[in-house]
Amino acid sequence: MKTFLKAFFLLMCAAILMSCATRHEIRILHVNDFHGFANAYKPYGSQEEQGGLAYLAGRIDDLRAEKPTLLLAAGDMIQGNNWANLFRGKSSIEAMNAMKFDAMVVGNHEFDFGQAVLKERIQEAAFPFLGADVEGLNALKPYIIKNVGGLSIAVIGVVTDDTPTSTHPKNVSGLNFYSPVDTINKYVRALRDKNDLIVVLSHTGFKADLDLAKKVEGIDVIVGGHSHTKVAKPAVVGKTYIVQAFEHGKALGVLDLTVKNGSIVQADGRLEPISPAGKENKTVGAIVAKYRQKVDSFMNETVGEAPVDLDGIHVRQQETNLGNLITDIIRKESGADAAIINGGTIRTSIRKGRITVSDVYAVVPFDNYIVAIKLTGQQIRDTLEHGVSGIEEEQGRFPQISGLAFTYNRLAPVGSRVKDVFIGGQPLIADKEYTVATHDFLAAGGDGYQAFGDAVQSSRDYAVVGGAMKGEKLVYSNAGKWLRDVVIDFVKSRKEISPEVEGRIREVK
Repeated sequence: MKTFLKAFFLLMCAAILMSCATRHEIRILHVNDFHGFANAYKPYGSQEEQGGLAYLAGRIDDLRAEKPTLLLAAGDMIQGNNWANLFRGKSSIEAMNAMKFDAMVVGNHEFDFGQAVLKERIQEAAFPFLGADVEGLNALKPYIIKNVGGLSIAVIGVVTDDTPTSTHPKNVSGLNFYSPVDTINKYVRALRDKNDLIVVLSHTGFKADLDLAKKVEGIDVIVGGHSHTKVAKPAVVGKTYIVQAFEHGKALGVLDLTVKNGSIVQADGRLEPISPAGKENKTVGAIVAKYRQKVDSFMNETVGEAPVDLDGIHVRQQETNLGNLITDIIRKESGADAAIINGGTIRTSIRKGRITVSDVYAVVPFDNYIVAIKLTGQQIRDTLEHGVSGIEEEQGRFPQISGLAFTYNRLAPVGSRVKDVFIGGQPLIADKEYTVATHDFLAAGGDGYQAFGDAVQSSRDYAVVGGAMKGEKLVYSNAGKWLRDVVIDFVKSRKEISPEVEGRIREVK
């Protein structure tokens, strides 16, 4: 009997040990759409400072110390705020190296400084840049394999396949962008049996991530970006957990996983708010301060005053006073009949009070210049139709306009949403030609604004000369001055600006 009990006891111990040996607890920390917002700031409509890269790093330090951890960035890390833009993302990479990121997927805005600069940033990074669905940029890896807490984890990176229309076409010349779904399906088949977990690091947007999880079996986790979605708790599609951590380093995504026998048996996810109330990582704080001092020496000049808040938050949904200001400036500078830009041109708001160079550079950070093109009334209508075609997802194509007014019905089918259109106070005439101002990104067909691109390409003598567009349909092109500098000159000339929402864009039922 004693022999039997002893044998039974040994068997139970072995079973317990085996059970413990196959049970792993790991943590995935994640950020996305940082856009260079290294300094804590008060978002539009808030009186509380949020974010701050040094405080984000401090919280990462504490959470990483608790259990085996994978730290991931889901794209758009090096471009956006002046802290990053003035150094073409070098500042972001230096800080990310100090924070010991494990991997980053390339975002569409990583291409905004051109391929040569992107290659420099990749070379400087102490972590791999991923992009499995991008062909032609050898510095990008399709995936990495990481051992975390005894688990073999494959991390596959994909970027949105509309990148060629969401950055300037010249920035992606010679590159091919393939379907993220098809790409992930291929790599999951190759990597599933060889690894304990499959993690997709995605810069395609939350809606696309949900679709990916439905179409591709075998994905354990999707860490997302691109849509700036605040996913408080993981979404679950089948056996796939989908997370995303808002924007600008204002939140840190935390996903705790318990894995047993190669399967996730428990997943607990949350977003932790980041603010200056938290612990600071001194090393990262010193990097932030170093580049901030360089920015401040140039950016703190006062250029004017605004007695009202200038709204850059709602530019992807409706007419705003800041959208009206920017488009009015573009129209007046070019002498055009009207002006149209995509809401995505405008990246942030300006609070009422003193306006600095830094404020303007944050609002319109891209290296774009003003052009004016001859378009027919029908092409203008087509352009506006495209602008309101993605309003449900608050896509950056939503138009901001000057010299125009139009109504639309979001419940109507895409392609027939725009109703009444007026230009210069008169009804739009389909076969009449008008001069419409925009910037070179849209003129090249960026953000899907094909009517602009078609008009430019149809010019008999179309060419790009010295970096500037030329052609019979282009009646104004000033490649020697960035849009942001035109805005600064305008504000300086007026000293005080107080744009209003005027009913240029009205939604009807």
